[in-house]
Amino acid sequence: MFKLLELYKHSLTKRPHITNAIMTGSLFGIGDVVAQLLFSHSEYPSSDNYNIVSDNDVKDLTSYDYLRTLRAITYGSLIFSFIGKKWYNILHYNVRFSHIHNSHWKNQILRVSVDQILFAPISLPFYFCCMTIMEGQSIAVAKKKLDVEWWNTLKVNWTIWPLFQMINFSFIPLQHQLLAVNVIAIFWNAFLSYKNSITALDKEKRIVHYPPVTE
Repeated sequence: MFKLLELYKHSLTKRPHITNAIMTGSLFGIGDVVAQLLFSHSEYPSSDNYNIVSDNDVKDLTSYDYLRTLRAITYGSLIFSFIGKKWYNILHYNVRFSHIHNSHWKNQILRVSVDQILFAPISLPFYFCCMTIMEGQSIAVAKKKLDVEWWNTLKVNWTIWPLFQMINFSFIPLQHQLLAVNVIAIFWNAFLSYKNSITALDKEKRIVHYPPVTE
C-alpha cells in the first residue's frame, strides 16, 4: 500500500493531469461496479400502465452492464477529474477571508459552505445530464431524472459531505484533496450510479411477462 502511495505521489508530481484522470476514472468505475453488484432492477414499480416485455428483456436488465461501467470511468477520467481539480484550486486560493490566515477554521467553513451551496447543487444535474447523453438518450430524459431525483439526492449529499469536506480542507494537502474525495466517494458514486440507472427506466410502466407466467 505504501509503495502504491509513493508511486501515486511521484506520478502526481510528474504528470498531475493524467494521474488525476486515471485515479478519478478508476474510482468512479469501482463505484459503478459496487452499485451493479449490490443493487439490481429485478423489482419494478407498480402502475396502471403496462409494457409487454419478454423474459429475455428482464434478464438483460438484471445482468451486468459493462458499458455502464465504461461510461462511469469516462465521466470520472475525462470530465470530473479536471473539473474537480480546478474547483479545489479555486476554493483554496480564492475563497477566503483576506484578513485571516488561509488555513484558519473560518476560511475552511467558508469553503465548505461555498462547496455545498454552490458546487453540489450544480454538479448533480451536470452528472445526470452527462450520463444521460452518454447513454444516447435525450435531454428530456435527463430532465425527467432531475425532476425525480435531484432534490432527494442533494439532501442525502448534505448529510455526508459537509463534515468530510471540513476534514478534507483542514487536514489534507491541496494536491491530495481530490484523491481523498474520490476514495470516500466510491460508495457515493455507487449511490449516484444507482440513482441514474433506476430513473433511466420508465417508471410509468411495469412488466407483464410474455409468454404469460402461471403460478
